Amino acid sequence: MINGVINVYKEKGFTSHDVVAKLRGILGQKKIGHTGTLDPDAEGVLPVCLGKATKLCDMLTDKDKIYETVLLLGKTTDTQDITGKVLEETDTGMLAAGKIEDCIKRYIGEYEQIPPMYSALKVNGKKLYELAREGKEIERKPRRVQIHDIRIQKTEIPRVWMEVSCSKGTYIRTLCHDIGQDLGTGACMESLLRTKVSRFELKDSLKLAQIEEMKKGGCLMEAVTPVDQMFSELGALTVLEEHAALAYNGNPVPEHFLENPGSGILEGTDGRKDTRRFRMYDEAGRFIGIYSFCQNSKEYRLEKMFLDQEELRG
Repeated sequence: MINGVINVYKEKGFTSHDVVAKLRGILGQKKIGHTGTLDPDAEGVLPVCLGKATKLCDMLTDKDKIYETVLLLGKTTDTQDITGKVLEETDTGMLAAGKIEDCIKRYIGEYEQIPPMYSALKVNGKKLYELAREGKEIERKPRRVQIHDIRIQKTEIPRVWMEVSCSKGTYIRTLCHDIGQDLGTGACMESLLRTKVSRFELKDSLKLAQIEEMKKGGCLMEAVTPVDQMFSELGALTVLEEHAALAYNGNPVPEHFLENPGSGILEGTDGRKDTRRFRMYDEAGRFIGIYSFCQNSKEYRLEKMFLDQEELRG
């Protein structure tokens, strides 16, 4: 079984679930999970977790993301993107580029965003888009999202090309919709490209056909990020062989049970320091999990286990 994270370029027409299903066929393994839904017409970075890396799915879903999008002014749709039913069209001739850009920049920071009806959020066990397809609209509570930055790349009214850096849970099409409402012309999202999720960037992403070719050529592991390297900013610790069973079973590990005790200010491989959280290995080099240091008891306590018991038996 392959364990690690692969940076997939999700192409238009595929759902995130389609990507997972196709990868299961290409790689010949079932244990695969994606790290955050992209709409079928959206493209770009979709980190996919393989094997025991599926324990990372929730952690990567929580990471900040960067998108490139085209805002289309003057058109309001039921899905808030260009694929939806047009509800209203408005002339944009009176809009000036400066006014548009000032409005857009006001969204930088925190704002309350109401999730769209055409989304995978669940209410009483049913996905919103399922209700929307039945012609139902229900009240949705606004959610606080963080827009870290919006860089306007080009403005050619009625279109604006933007790069948006944002927190998890942000709907870019809703951002486009809200900007249009503020400008009084309405708007929708014409296109969406996700360019970054955490450490994974567009330039390194691979289409499914490329992944299949690498698998056939026996070089797929070149494209897989090992689980422990997802925490490369953390220092590394090694538990002594005679005490490794403590770590294997998720128990606290006293500092003097380590090969390198007193290493509470280890630097991660990217040069940053973290005095509290560490990667724990055994003397065979197997990655056990993430541990945090408790200063009072001078011991390391498990945060998340990644070692499978099958590895020990193997």
